[in-house]
Amino acid sequence: MELVEWKKISCKKLLPFLLFSFILSSCLLVFFLFRISETEHISSNPSAQTACAAAPPKRAPRLTILLWQWPFGQHFNFINCSKLYSTPDCRFTLQRSWAQKAAAVIVHHRDVCGDTEGLARLPRLPAQRWIWFNLESPSHSPNLSAMANLFNLTMSYRRDSDIFTPYGELQLLGQPQPLSIPPKTKLVAWVVSNWRADSHRVKYYQELKKHIAVDVYGQHHLPLPWDQLLPTVSQYSFYLAFENSQHEDYITEKLWRNALASGTVPVVLGPPRENYECFLPPDSFIHVDDFASAESLARYLRELSRDPGRYRSYFQWRRWLKPVVGSDWAWHVCRACHFLQTTELRYRVVPDLAEWFV
Repeated sequence: MELVEWKKISCKKLLPFLLFSFILSSCLLVFFLFRISETEHISSNPSAQTACAAAPPKRAPRLTILLWQWPFGQHFNFINCSKLYSTPDCRFTLQRSWAQKAAAVIVHHRDVCGDTEGLARLPRLPAQRWIWFNLESPSHSPNLSAMANLFNLTMSYRRDSDIFTPYGELQLLGQPQPLSIPPKTKLVAWVVSNWRADSHRVKYYQELKKHIAVDVYGQHHLPLPWDQLLPTVSQYSFYLAFENSQHEDYITEKLWRNALASGTVPVVLGPPRENYECFLPPDSFIHVDDFASAESLARYLRELSRDPGRYRSYFQWRRWLKPVVGSDWAWHVCRACHFLQTTELRYRVVPDLAEWFV
């Protein structure tokens, strides 16, 4: 009697489980029959089979950029621009056969300024962008007035260029770095290649050297091999980063490489202080305009060199920022590659380069 009662109870408990198992099995059976039918349909229908295959995404064709000729005749190796920017690389060529196929043509000013009429007669595609490229100052850029209405885009050191290509820039570090200043054993250095006695910078130097010793390197002065430039300048407390002409944003490798990359304090002569502060922290350089005379500047440099704490304050920005020299031609043309792929362009022409580039 007890055994019969146990069986009744067990069956009552098992009944929901058996019902659930039956429903689950039925669902699985229907599912598998559906999948078999669907597979047979695809197998017998090639077009359906093709449609279901995942087609690989098509890559957009690489932009081709024609460099009209080597800048100043200086050959260089093109680099993979995708390593500098999060955009695809471009195809660069100097083959003029691409003149009617390239997306853009980069024309270096100093290499064509003597034949602007010939440049104007060249056939061009309606959608093609001609890029005016120049790193020289207006004082050394002849025949600008003849360049009107020829180009669609500007590429220069000017911040208001379409494609901004500075001589250098400051890179923000991921975390603060320990401050390291090269040992200083000498006072003031200047490296100059283009010596013109009537230039503003040479006249200022002539006055400055009356009050403080300045070691001058370059042609007709102390010899300095290229590979010894940075190690030599790094021994000096100050470097004269004097530009050959004074124009807006014209701040060249004299500051970025010769001074900042060597680890010395630049004494600058160029555009006004507020223009330099668009590129640099205000306490990273000394501007000649801050002093009433070359004599007062010399006095300040001597005092600063004798005060390690004050001198060290000119390097505090280096804990967070790193100077990067960008004067390599390949680096510049990659900026054009990146710009063309990331900027929505409406067709236009630059009407008057001479009026803008001053």
